Amino acid sequence: MTTSPPRPRRRPEPRGTEPAKPSSPAVLVAVRRIFGSESGDYFLLLGSTMFLVVFGLVMVLSSSSVESFKATDDFFTGFLRQALFALLGIPVMLIAARMPAVFWRKWAGMAMVVAVALQFLVVATNLGIEHNGNRNWIQFGSFTFQPSELVKVGLVLWLGVVLARRVSVLDDWRQLLRSIGIVAGLAIALVLFGGDLGTAIILVAIVLGTLFFAGVRLRYLAIPALVVSFAAYALTFSTSSRQDRILAWQSGCTSDAAYSGLCWQPLHGWWALASGGVFGVGLGNSKAKWSWLPEADNDFIFAIIGEELGLVGAIVVLTLFVILAFSFIRIIRGSNDPMARITVSAVLAWILVQAFVNIAVVLGLLPVLGVPLPLISAGGSALVTTLLAIGIVLSYARQPAAVRARQ
Repeated sequence: MTTSPPRPRRRPEPRGTEPAKPSSPAVLVAVRRIFGSESGDYFLLLGSTMFLVVFGLVMVLSSSSVESFKATDDFFTGFLRQALFALLGIPVMLIAARMPAVFWRKWAGMAMVVAVALQFLVVATNLGIEHNGNRNWIQFGSFTFQPSELVKVGLVLWLGVVLARRVSVLDDWRQLLRSIGIVAGLAIALVLFGGDLGTAIILVAIVLGTLFFAGVRLRYLAIPALVVSFAAYALTFSTSSRQDRILAWQSGCTSDAAYSGLCWQPLHGWWALASGGVFGVGLGNSKAKWSWLPEADNDFIFAIIGEELGLVGAIVVLTLFVILAFSFIRIIRGSNDPMARITVSAVLAWILVQAFVNIAVVLGLLPVLGVPLPLISAGGSALVTTLLAIGIVLSYARQPAAVRARQ
């Protein structure tokens, strides 16, 4: 007969105590630390941005599938490329959102110098690549990107630092010209030398919009606006291709001779929008993307949105940009830091003016300029830099919450 060894007695727990519960997972703790004290403006901007990025990926998949299959025998080539840049840009945005204001103040000048230097390499060396008449890309090995998109980021940061230091002289146009005219003019001129009139217009809008939000009186902005308008008119008719494009747009593309040339893209964009009706033909059912509409996944993606999702889908996109603008304005109003207010207003001018120009081109209100729809159109450089700029805004949106936490 065998006997089992005696079981060890369990030590009784003291009265009034409960068994220890397992601690929360480390991931949840980290998430709570990151987002626990953020303001509603922070989440409004972050949520609308993420929705636009996801919506853009869906529309890039739909609009680029046919051309991707023709080029690589794979429907997902364009989508996977855009998704890769989104996976890069979103962490960049979240990292930028954690940076303090002193970080942007310290590195704003260096960012501007690097951006202008890269743009100089585009127009002055063999590293620059020309596409559709624009010399706007730079190549290092197999990697290509647009330094002009980086110029936008450098410009908004640099304007925020310079104008915040010179708030007391905003009424002196000579001081303003000496402070920002040379550097901003050089950056815009280098982009124009590359032939990218659309991006140059966005850069000018960033400068003028930032000056307005910084507090410069309208009468001081009237003369620069007139000079820019005259320069834009002169540049528009400086080349025969631009002149023909403007004349075709002014005529309403009614010439039969221009149908297969300069009017092909805008006409098929209009027809795509018109065929969508109120509710659209259905996601993925576009006819224009079957090699009828050039740049269907980029400059004219709004036409595909209108065709597949109809007027309802177009209004949703417009509403999202309105929400984005509303969150920017709330962040501006909630900040007491002049640099934060000026920088956020610069990003606001960048994204809203670019969205307006893109949609106006598709609707026929402006001639074709080659400007992508922010956060939606295909294009890795534009997506990553726009997300970086929004990350900078998010970092300023965190400041009011941090101040309240210390009080």
